[in-house]
Amino acid sequence: MRDSRRWMALLAAAWLGGLLCLAGIATPAPFATLPREQAGLVVAPMLANEARASLMLGALLMLLQRIDVRQRLRAGQAVRAFDARLVLAAGAVFCTVVGYYVVQPYMAQARAGTAALSFGQLHAISAAFFALKCLLVAALAWRLTRPAASSG
Repeated sequence: MRDSRRWMALLAAAWLGGLLCLAGIATPAPFATLPREQAGLVVAPMLANEARASLMLGALLMLLQRIDVRQRLRAGQAVRAFDARLVLAAGAVFCTVVGYYVVQPYMAQARAGTAALSFGQLHAISAAFFALKCLLVAALAWRLTRPAASSG
C-alpha cells in the first residue's frame, strides 16, 4: 500500500518539476535568443512532448490511485473510491487536453488570420490552462506527501 503512494508522490513531483522547467527555462530561452519565428519552431516540439508526457503521467497516476484504493479496501480500510487525488490528476489531464489539443489547432488558424480569436488571446488561454495544470499537479504532489491516514 505504501509503495503505490510513494510512486504516486514521486511521479507527481517529477511531473511538476518537468512542467516548471519547461515554463521557467526551456520555453523562455529560445525566445530570448532567437527570432520569434525560429523560437516558435524550437518550442513547439517541446510543448508537444510535454502534452504527451502529461497525458501518460496523468493516466498512470490515476491508475496507481485506483490500485491504492483497491489495496486499501482489501486491507479493510474505509476509503473513498473517488477522492481528491483522482480529481487533481484528472483535472491536470483535462487541462492538457483542452490547453494543448483543443486550443493549439486554433493557434495555427489565428496565425493565418482565419480564427475567431487572435493568436495572443489563444496563447493566453493555452497558458492559463498550463498554469492551472501546474497548480493541480503541485496540489497533487503536496497531497500525496501527507501521511497515509489523512490522504484521500
